[in-house]
Amino acid sequence: MDAREQLKRYLEQRRDMGETELVLDGLTVDEALRILGANAAASRSADRRESAAPTVSVEREAPVGASVDWRETLRAAGAGPGELMAAKPANPTAPEPPRDDSPSGLTVGTPSGELFGGAMASLDTLDKLAAHVASCTRCPLYSTATNPVPGEGNPNADFMCVGEAPGATEDQTGRPFVGAAGQLLTKILAAIDFKREDVYICNVLKHRPPGNRNPLPEEVTACSPYLIRQIELIRPKVILALGTFAAQTLLDTKLSIGKLRGQVHRYYGVPLVVTYHPAALLRNPGWKRPTWEDVQLARRILDSAPSSGA
Repeated sequence: MDAREQLKRYLEQRRDMGETELVLDGLTVDEALRILGANAAASRSADRRESAAPTVSVEREAPVGASVDWRETLRAAGAGPGELMAAKPANPTAPEPPRDDSPSGLTVGTPSGELFGGAMASLDTLDKLAAHVASCTRCPLYSTATNPVPGEGNPNADFMCVGEAPGATEDQTGRPFVGAAGQLLTKILAAIDFKREDVYICNVLKHRPPGNRNPLPEEVTACSPYLIRQIELIRPKVILALGTFAAQTLLDTKLSIGKLRGQVHRYYGVPLVVTYHPAALLRNPGWKRPTWEDVQLARRILDSAPSSGA
């Protein structure tokens, strides 16, 4: 099977799984299949004619996404530069998606979409947002918590960590991830060459649930606007979602963390990687290896992202 046929079969499989866009070139799956299908018969006929002009050389019997260049394969199938350029996203200012071999996951929002307007838009700094959280009564958690825990870190961070909710130590100090799980998170960040002050760390919930119980749906709904506004203000290049609640809230899904890991999701254009919560690692050391793989993926995506001055 040659590279063209492999690519066609791969695209058909991705379309059957509900995917509609080729991250590499901005082509829709249907557009790529049309290009390949319209030229397949002519290509086979040309291959049989000894006098046929040579086609663009692509590696044979190589898995799609590894050593075969998608652009060259599509050009060999008859897609000229005009078609490839015309199929790119309509927003020319949006950065190109980071290139990584990991499969694309869920997508929430569009890169140019505004997350909030109205009263929330008036919170135009993280300090204003923190002050608003301190006086928040959107859910009953404020009445049982000692301190609000809005978040902390670099306000211009490229890397953002989002957890579930404050614990007892966080409730006492007003700072996120400073207990045992927080100490482990600090070590995880150091393993990918980050200090705490380099990144921004926060939780979905800004007040501690009593007894560290799981967040209730109405509490997540009440607090989500603050989290989304933080993301809008910081504009990170990569989000690391720590644990089930953070991942499901950001990605608007009920899928388990096991099904969300290992993919590059997109949240309003921001690449998002899901991994286990550090507290879960303390209870299940066997999850440390997959967590290491997840944070390495997040670091690779960040390293491949366009620089701020680009």
